[in-house]
Amino acid sequence: MHYQQIAIHVAEADTDALSDALIEAGALSTAIEDAYAGTDSEQEIFGEPGMPAEQLWQKSVIVALFDEDTDIDAALSQAAASADIAVPDYVKENVPEQDWVRLTQSQFDPIQISERLWITPSWHAQPNSEAVVNLQLDPGLAFGTGSHPTTRLCLQWLDKNLVSGSKVLDYGCGSGILAIAALKLGAGQAVGVDIDPQALRASTDNAERNQVSAQFYLPDDLPEEQFDLVIANILANPLRLLGEMLASRCQVGGQIVLSGILDDQVTELSEIYAQWFDLYPPITEEGWVCISGVKRG
Repeated sequence: MHYQQIAIHVAEADTDALSDALIEAGALSTAIEDAYAGTDSEQEIFGEPGMPAEQLWQKSVIVALFDEDTDIDAALSQAAASADIAVPDYVKENVPEQDWVRLTQSQFDPIQISERLWITPSWHAQPNSEAVVNLQLDPGLAFGTGSHPTTRLCLQWLDKNLVSGSKVLDYGCGSGILAIAALKLGAGQAVGVDIDPQALRASTDNAERNQVSAQFYLPDDLPEEQFDLVIANILANPLRLLGEMLASRCQVGGQIVLSGILDDQVTELSEIYAQWFDLYPPITEEGWVCISGVKRG
């Protein structure tokens, strides 16, 4: 058995309607991708804690999967009529049946963050060394597996600079990776915040898997307290708006770590956070920047 996969270029305004209509017309699954992915026009979009999700790409590709017996032209005509658009052109390819679980797992190997810090999916052998600090983390729907430079920069900062016994706030916790790493690296307490209840569930599960105790909250449920370290791996837009709140959560003499910042956003973000913090020189990886500093009295 094989499957039929089609790729359809579609405007932003029609993307959701056509994607839903394709499912109704018999598609087994649909995925929406940036039509300009891999080019200079690629548009980075993240639904980040602290801010509403961005719009879809200006021009998208819907990738739809059908079984081998489906009449693609008939299904696409039905979907286009339902979405009230003209029948679009498409490109089709046959996809052989595969063990999708094994295929997905094969794409994720252990990630070495530093000399001692590793992230290992559950299906790989776990490091057997007292010198290794290992985070067991499987890729999932929540953001943050250690593969992106923004997360690696934060993890490397924690490995080098975390003070043992610190009380840590991970704002925009996603998968909980930074809160979990902080506890495994010697933090006394770690608290995570995210706007997505699913992220909180994923974070709680990941903390249990790693045998650490962390608390995770929606923003409005976070207790009124201050922390020795506030770390926020989100994006520049929410960091602009959340500056005063994040600063208020950091005690005098405590530290802040900010990531999800592009090279050309460093000056603006530094000026904002310099109101409350003495900042260190930023650290850069692959065009992404991590800013850190100490809160003044």
